[in-house]
Amino acid sequence: MATKYSSKINKIRTFALSLIFIGFIVMYGGVFFRSNVWAMTIFMLLGLLCIIASTVVYFWIGLLSTKAVQVVCPSCKKPTKILGRVDMCMHCREPLTLDPSLEGKEFDERYNKKSAT
Repeated sequence: MATKYSSKINKIRTFALSLIFIGFIVMYGGVFFRSNVWAMTIFMLLGLLCIIASTVVYFWIGLLSTKAVQVVCPSCKKPTKILGRVDMCMHCREPLTLDPSLEGKEFDERYNKKSAT
């Protein structure tokens, strides 16, 4: 089974975006408890916490993105950022690495873990 890979920065951004939608859905769920003020308040606060968590994640990935190594993808010729030893191109999903020992090997996200060699 082929796994669909994505760049790490895009994965984290997708997670942050999903937190926003989860927060809105939880807050909308609070509308169904209008008669119970405490339940509605809890739902609204939980939704707000999800949205605040999303903001923190977006801020964190923004800081991380400024430290990422920017390279030009050899396949699509567009600039992309690499986090870790191996990553995917943000545009064409070409496997990329800056580690000469991994060149030519099949892409595996486990190469980013310290124990993998």
